[in-house]
Amino acid sequence: MSIATPRHLGGLDHFPIGLGCMGMSDFYGPADEATSIATIHAALEAGVTYFDTGDFYGSGHNEMLLGRALAGKRDRAFVAVKFGALRDPAGGFTGYDLRPVAIRNFLTMTLKRLGTDHVDLYMPARIPEGVAVEEVAGTIADLIQEGWVRNFGMSEVGAATLRRAHAVHPVAALQIEFGLMTRNIEHNGILDACWELGIPITAYGVLSRGLIGGRRAMHARDFRAHSPRFQGENLARNTALTDALAQAAQRFGATPAQAAIAWALSRGETILPLIGARTPQRLAEALGTLALDLGPEAFAAFEAAVPDGAVAGTRYPEAQMQWLDSERAPAA
Repeated sequence: MSIATPRHLGGLDHFPIGLGCMGMSDFYGPADEATSIATIHAALEAGVTYFDTGDFYGSGHNEMLLGRALAGKRDRAFVAVKFGALRDPAGGFTGYDLRPVAIRNFLTMTLKRLGTDHVDLYMPARIPEGVAVEEVAGTIADLIQEGWVRNFGMSEVGAATLRRAHAVHPVAALQIEFGLMTRNIEHNGILDACWELGIPITAYGVLSRGLIGGRRAMHARDFRAHSPRFQGENLARNTALTDALAQAAQRFGATPAQAAIAWALSRGETILPLIGARTPQRLAEALGTLALDLGPEAFAAFEAAVPDGAVAGTRYPEAQMQWLDSERAPAA
């Protein structure tokens, strides 16, 4: 399989790399809107089809930004939206609401902000403990029947929860963190369940939020300022890993970011990496991955540089880890 092989999702063949738009509005410090829109346009022109957002990214700002960028171009984009998170006026998170009436309300606002009459993939961002995932799946199934949503997706759920949702309505994709520095799904039954059920994965965190080939936390509102992987001894250990990856990547004519993206693509044609590029330049670097000629020797070198399980620190602060069904649920 070539890493440039299209990925099949939602009944369509997709460009093998998708654009994650979150950082254009939230969690990584200030972003320039004109540059963000130029990046989305550059992605479209390059053939990118999959665009990922959330209704809580920037408390609606990201959807409005994406809507403006896709004006007159909506038919060229497959838009995936996460929902359910509640925000306060100061930008904090106050929980999740997955009641059927709330889901319908979230979707109504999303359609307005995006300036569209449907969402291509709609998924709850998290499934808190005690929430009946069958009811969530049933509500989205109704929205699909009504034409407002095209496909049902899940995000950060364990294998057992994924199976329960899929039994109510087919899950078109699972969004979850996966990359050289985060390989949990290879060991906890999630990847196996996806293969068994025929569910593709949209992988975020492929560059481990900039640990690989990116900038370190520079802004008070940057997620990385509070991420365990960017703190103290953890950061020192993780930087040593990424330095080793940079050396391995150079041997094969790649940047560290390209090495990480290529590795994710190499894990199978059911993996669609999402890259959070915020500038046309970073996007071009990511897309340049597809022109590389890499074989087993290269991927073995990348894995040797960043051994499975070697990363230090959890992928979210402890309070946020508690919301991850994918971390608390047993393998099934």
